[in-house]
Formats: sequence, structure tokens, C-alpha cells
Amino acid sequence: MIRAAVLGSPIEHSLSPVLHRAAYQELGLDDWSYDRFEIDEDALPQFVAGLGPEWAGLSLTMPLKRAVIPLLDGISDTAASVEAVNTVVLTEDGRRLGDNTDIPGIVSALHERGVDRVDRATILGAGATASSALAALARICSGEVTVYVRSEARADEMQEWGERLDVAVRTADWEDAAEGLGAPLVIATTPARATDWLADRVPAGAGTLFDVLYDPWPTALAAAWSQHGGRLLGGLDLLVHQAVLQVEQMTGRHTAPLAAMRAAGEAALRSRH
Repeated sequence: MIRAAVLGSPIEHSLSPVLHRAAYQELGLDDWSYDRFEIDEDALPQFVAGLGPEWAGLSLTMPLKRAVIPLLDGISDTAASVEAVNTVVLTEDGRRLGDNTDIPGIVSALHERGVDRVDRATILGAGATASSALAALARICSGEVTVYVRSEARADEMQEWGERLDVAVRTADWEDAAEGLGAPLVIATTPARATDWLADRVPAGAGTLFDVLYDPWPTALAAAWSQHGGRLLGGLDLLVHQAVLQVEQMTGRHTAPLAAMRAAGEAALRSRH
């Protein structure tokens, strides 16, 4: 049996097993398994050290994306750009290589919906996902990115990320976030309910909203955005597209079954409600 798994804490909510198992079934990989493990930063080194030759890869969620880096033999330029690894591939010669599929996952999800290039963008929030969003925008945004933040410390962090990623970043107060909804692309990276107050501020002729939450879905902002005729992407879009890239890396297959993985994720979310 060839093994893969998702690690994190908390982990019970993760849809990764559903997505990866759906891919294995569609690809005829009957000898592959994919599990989830509740692992925190303290337990991670021992877990990684104990991985045998039957292991092909790991998916990592918070709080492990940075903690895993010292345990690896190398990381991709993409992962290094945001100091975050969400994918570990274990090679046949015993190396452990880290990558970040969140960044190209955001780009791929937008491309699927016809968004290939924008001249400016807005990011709502400045947490862990915001740096990946900024790295994705470095690939598709030709102009300024405005980031709405709650604190001066977060503003400084996002300015530093902008410099590292060569993106023109302007920070603004969270209370003024409604002003950013007129951008052609808005990426919401905030926790559940944090953007609810913006739902009645969605402008006419809204552009594209990428809200990285998938449960609960839709968020109040996402629902209002859709009602105003704007293009809408959700957290499941990101989750599926980054998982497609993980499956391809771990299995060596060139094309993972996007449609089957999305259908499995949608069915799993419906069953929770």
C-alpha cells in the first residue's frame, strides 16, 4: 500500500482525504491510501522521521506550513517565496521535498473562471492566506494591490511581503474595506463572518470575488456578490485546484481528475448540513 496523508491541528474538518481519495479512485490507484493525522508543531519532527518507504507524500495545513521547512531536504522557489510548505513529496531516493500548491492553485482557479490578468486588486485581511494570495497576484496583477488590515503590525508585514514578492502594495484600515470592493479582483482571506458587514456595500457592476472560505458557504459577502452579478469563487475552488497539483506531484500522473475531485468535495460539504 502506498500512503499519503494530511497533517495539521485541528484536522478533523479537512476535505483533503475526500479529494485525494476521489482522485485515486478515478485514476485506478487501488493500492493508494490517504489519511488524516492530528499533528501539532511539537509532534511533527517525530512523525516525519518515522515515515517509511511506503510514503509518497504529505499535505500540510496550519500550523505546520512553516514548521516543516527545517525537516526537509529542499523546497521549491514558490514555497520559499512565502516561507510556507503545504506539500511534501517523498522521492524514491529518500528525499523529502517541499512545495506550495496554494499559490498556483489560486492562479489556476482564477484561470478556470476566465481571470488571467488584472490591473489592480484588493486583499481583505492579512493572515496566513494573504501572503499566498499576494504571491498569486504577483503572477497576474500588473498594478497595485491594496490590502485592508486591522493593525499597523499587519500592515508592516504585508508591505514586507510586497517587497519580497515584487508587488506594489498599499495598506489601508480595515474600517475602509468597502472602498476596495470596486477592484476588478477582490480576494477575501478572513475568518468566517469577518466580512459580513461588507455584504450591503457590494458595488453595482462588481468584478470577481475569491472568498477562500468553504464552510460555511456562501458567506454573506459571497451571497451578496453573486446577487450583484459579480463573478464568484470560493474556498472549494482553491482547495480542489491546490489538491489537483498535489495529486499530480505525489502520484506522478500528469493530469489529476479535477471534475471528480470537485464533485466529491461538493458532496462532502452537502452532507455536513
